[in-house]
Amino acid sequence: MKSSSKKICVVTGTRAEYGLLRLLMKDINREKGLELQLIVTGSHLSKSHGYTYKEIVADGFKIDRKCKIIDKYDDPLAIVRSMSKAIVLLSKSFSDLKPDIVVLLGDRYELLSAASCCNIMKIPIAHIHGGETTQGAFDEAIRHSITKMAHIHFVANSIYGKRVRQLGESEKNIFNVGGLGVDNLQKTDLYTKRYLIKNLGISFNKKNILITYHPVTLNNLTEKNDLKNLFRAVGELKDTNIFFTMPNADTNNQIIFKLIKKFCLKKNNYYYFTSLGQVRYYSMLKNMDAVVGNSSSGLLEAPSFKIGTINIGDRQKGRLQASSIINCESNCKSIILALKKLYSKSFQKKLKSTKNPYGPKGASKKIIRQLKRTNFVSLKKEFKDLNVS
Repeated sequence: MKSSSKKICVVTGTRAEYGLLRLLMKDINREKGLELQLIVTGSHLSKSHGYTYKEIVADGFKIDRKCKIIDKYDDPLAIVRSMSKAIVLLSKSFSDLKPDIVVLLGDRYELLSAASCCNIMKIPIAHIHGGETTQGAFDEAIRHSITKMAHIHFVANSIYGKRVRQLGESEKNIFNVGGLGVDNLQKTDLYTKRYLIKNLGISFNKKNILITYHPVTLNNLTEKNDLKNLFRAVGELKDTNIFFTMPNADTNNQIIFKLIKKFCLKKNNYYYFTSLGQVRYYSMLKNMDAVVGNSSSGLLEAPSFKIGTINIGDRQKGRLQASSIINCESNCKSIILALKKLYSKSFQKKLKSTKNPYGPKGASKKIIRQLKRTNFVSLKKEFKDLNVS
């Protein structure tokens, strides 16, 4: 422990969020005057989601508290039970660790529980990736709720900064730092194709696509039908290997788990992974033609590899998009048309000039700079009205 250091407590509940936070956590550990505290919760501690906390330990991080909250069921009531468990366990963890600032990234329900605890316990919150919109998921409301409880905001684009201001937040506490995903890509040594073949027990084909499909939490149990449409569409592809990563711990995720496993039994060129880990995931992206599904990674990170993204449905609707994104509906015909566009000569040519809208590298260092500089004398916030004529 660094003497008289500012204690920065990071809360992580999913593999995707940890992948974005990983470099920032390393930088906090290295920074003089800062002390990293780490609370791990959510799907990291779930067997069905691959016990991904082990990846955190393998990366050399010390986990200060584990808060096991995932219910054996995945219906809405089970998610609410998980949130209530999170409040109980996280509040105890915060009480024990006494952080100076809690860092929360994104819009997960575990983080809403964490933010609620901090709000009552008078602990300042630094929120990353606020101001974004995902109109097809309840994450949308959660993200904006965390923004209202946060005291310092690190946004990925100036457009998102304007949205945070619309929510009444003070401009002096909003910092456009860019996306952490872009930062991580710049500083990650990727595995070779030969390593992936041996380590994952896979093969590559003439064409290769990676699919991640999460529950669309504001839709009414459409996952089963939507996935069958996706399976029919990709099932028509020839000379193509298909790689699935399993969904996050949202409502009805087990339906998706079971359907993917069943589908992958049909052919030996279909593969699925509970969790690849960040480095293997990025290394796979390097060797893909496209990311298909409804994951934020298709918008935040895939454009940096200059590969296509087929974004299905409205789960990510409202996010900034690179020219490499093809939006389509969840019906079979629309997905087939999107796949045809993906492999068209004109689209493949356009991919070469794709630019990621989530900024150049440097987000982590910018966040560190502000975390060191910011001292909260008071947690009172004034609602800043916009000047509207």
